[in-house]
Amino acid sequence: MIQAKNIHRRFDTLEVLKGVELHVKKGEIVSIVGPSGAGKTTFLQILGTLDDPDEGQVLVEGVDLIRLNEKEKAVFRNRNLGFIFQFHQLLPEFTALENVMIPALIAGKSAHEVAKKASELLNYLQLSDRLSHKPSELSGGEKQRVAVARALINDPQIILADEPSGSLDSKNKEELHRLLFDLRDRFGLTIVIVTHDKELAALSDRVIEMKDGKVDEK
Repeated sequence: MIQAKNIHRRFDTLEVLKGVELHVKKGEIVSIVGPSGAGKTTFLQILGTLDDPDEGQVLVEGVDLIRLNEKEKAVFRNRNLGFIFQFHQLLPEFTALENVMIPALIAGKSAHEVAKKASELLNYLQLSDRLSHKPSELSGGEKQRVAVARALINDPQIILADEPSGSLDSKNKEELHRLLFDLRDRFGLTIVIVTHDKELAALSDRVIEMKDGKVDEK
């Protein structure tokens, strides 16, 4: 499903990634762990076409993402990838329903059909009574579940999650962890997670440890 080959990334004279290799099978949940500054988020951004490596390849189902131009990358992201961030990154002026709809509207889908699907996702995530609420009116756990619904709206093959439970309390963190695995089973997703959370990492199918810009699979 995902193959990263010999990924190098430098910022000025600092080499953050030093030949990183990763292979993720379809339907796997893989956690990437390691100390701050190890290059985890930089690597995840490269997998998600949000940044380019200085060397190496990223293949998804045989498609070399590095060779795509910026427009092609944007289309690929929109159609194939869902992102979950630590601080949800919801747009404050829009309701929960509207936030979930945005990626599908960008893809040119019918507003009526998108609203229906967004409502169904929010209902599945137990947010049916929060559709018209703006982010400022939602709890931390609710905001993150809205972000999960937004990540799912275009039926992605892959979810990339950067510290998805990092801003949550213990109860909401446990619920989100359980949700990620339920989503994998329900939608057949492949999920790559960057996390400092040992409990979440331990639940994953595989754990990849990054140290000093390299990987060491546990």
